[in-house]
Amino acid sequence: MVAGDIVLTGLMAVLLVGVAALLTRVENWRSYTPLAGGGAVTGDETAVINREKPAGIIRWLTTVDHKDIGLLYGVYAVIAFAVGGIMAMLIRLQLVTPGGAILSNNAYNSILTSHGITMLFLFGTPIIAAFANYFIPLLIGADDMAFPRINAIAFWLLPPAALLIWAGFFLAPVTENMIEPARTAWTMYAPLSVEQANPGVDLMLLGLHLSGVAATMGAINFIATIFTERNEEVNWANLDIFSWTILTQSALILFAFPLLGSAIVMLLLDRNLQTTFFAVEGGGPLLWQHLFWFFGHPEVYILVLPPMGLVSLILPKFSGRKLFGFKFVVYSTLAIGVLSFGVWAHHMFSTGMDPRLRASFMAVSLAIAIPSAVKTFNWITTMWNGRLRLTTPMLFCIGFVSNFIIGGVTGVFLASIPVDLILHDTYYVVGHFHYIVMGAIGFAAFAGIYYWFPIFTGRMYQRTLGKAHFWFSMIGTNITFFAMLALGYLGMPRRYATYQFDGAIAPLTQVSTFHQLATVGALILFIGQLFFVWNIVQSWLEGPKVEDGDPWNLERDGMLDREFQWFEEQLEADSPEKDPSLLADGGQEEQDEDDS
Repeated sequence: MVAGDIVLTGLMAVLLVGVAALLTRVENWRSYTPLAGGGAVTGDETAVINREKPAGIIRWLTTVDHKDIGLLYGVYAVIAFAVGGIMAMLIRLQLVTPGGAILSNNAYNSILTSHGITMLFLFGTPIIAAFANYFIPLLIGADDMAFPRINAIAFWLLPPAALLIWAGFFLAPVTENMIEPARTAWTMYAPLSVEQANPGVDLMLLGLHLSGVAATMGAINFIATIFTERNEEVNWANLDIFSWTILTQSALILFAFPLLGSAIVMLLLDRNLQTTFFAVEGGGPLLWQHLFWFFGHPEVYILVLPPMGLVSLILPKFSGRKLFGFKFVVYSTLAIGVLSFGVWAHHMFSTGMDPRLRASFMAVSLAIAIPSAVKTFNWITTMWNGRLRLTTPMLFCIGFVSNFIIGGVTGVFLASIPVDLILHDTYYVVGHFHYIVMGAIGFAAFAGIYYWFPIFTGRMYQRTLGKAHFWFSMIGTNITFFAMLALGYLGMPRRYATYQFDGAIAPLTQVSTFHQLATVGALILFIGQLFFVWNIVQSWLEGPKVEDGDPWNLERDGMLDREFQWFEEQLEADSPEKDPSLLADGGQEEQDEDDS
């Protein structure tokens, strides 16, 4: 087994060296010229470029256009969301009865592990990258990302990462259960993750490492783009709020993800070469928790800050007024970014750490709620006395604020040491976390998809189905996760495949009732996502074409941003009255202003 792992590691090293050697052939990282040559701009940079994109699958495999890559990220994230959602439904169906309804204990633990990793690493980060790739250059007036090829590489690392993470599900039948899905939970705590003799764990860790490399490459690109590619009219004072949150998120990624990568390498060494980084006689199992949560809690804000930016951008548009306290929203974003690295040990209050250290982490954990509250009050004040239009994007923004308040307040309780010691590792933590991950991040993602749907498809979605999607999602989310908060108060532990315990521990009838209620809510939530998928696919193919660059009538309130101005220019360029040689996407003739 060890020899096979060493051979696999060697092959990976050869592959990485080959990729590095290939990249050294690129003379200009920011060029748009294919590696095969031809079409490069040399000498006079004002020369005319007139090039069309290739057609069919070749376009998507070779594109370096930020809009195409944004769409690739979006499709990838929606697929991962569907996979993670199906896993969640299996978990909820299993827990309908105390003895477990459909899964064995091992299958439950495998699905539980993959659900968490899929939603956080394969859906959460990529869906944010989808919006950022497509719209950051448009919002700041840039032609493209600073490093288009790195942008493409960062995306194409993700499909193999997903295959590695899910490899155990595909290989278990083929290898006669010699390679099974990981059963470590998404936190991969030692010593369980070290002692679980299953190559599927190694594959999952390699996939996580690969996704972290992709996120880091993307973060570097976003920072370089926002700093160097802004239009001369865009300065730090009028930079849009979404770009601010992406900039802060990218900085967090640069500090957090490399640490996770280092911890994963140490874990792989412990598993395969018998090192003792996380063994009792070495660094100890708690070392993994410290390293993981130093990444893990900034990761929460890596996921939630850009959705906050989306809501801060979209909500004012349908309130008929500018975002209240724009500077304070920016300052609170930066404050969250700094404070997020000082709260990781509130996940470890029950591990027996020094009480003086616990008190300091409790103080910072409570303090980080302040900038989040600033944003919440600014969103509410923006809507106050505004001219509200309850479009589908606006409904999801309002749902975001509502769910974020519940998720945030329940998080404040968990930041208090005495309360956390009682509720730690119960379903209360699951309910709190999912109010943020699904009720806030998911809702903001839906708001962004519906808001910008006319731009990236050129069509309009079905409004009735969009609102049905919102109401099913809102009702299902609150039924499911509020029931989990109640289960936490009843003392129901998390991550259990069955719960046939004695009535002296907790009233089993009430626990079963709330589990069943959570499952009903999950079914409602699932039905809502079917509305979403049907609406998006059908509208993309057959929806009415948008003929106005301002489909939301934003100019009436002076709220029209640069991306819709760009969209208007594309519609004009694509209209039959225009010269057909001026292509709307990637094929326009580029000339120096003096030549025009």
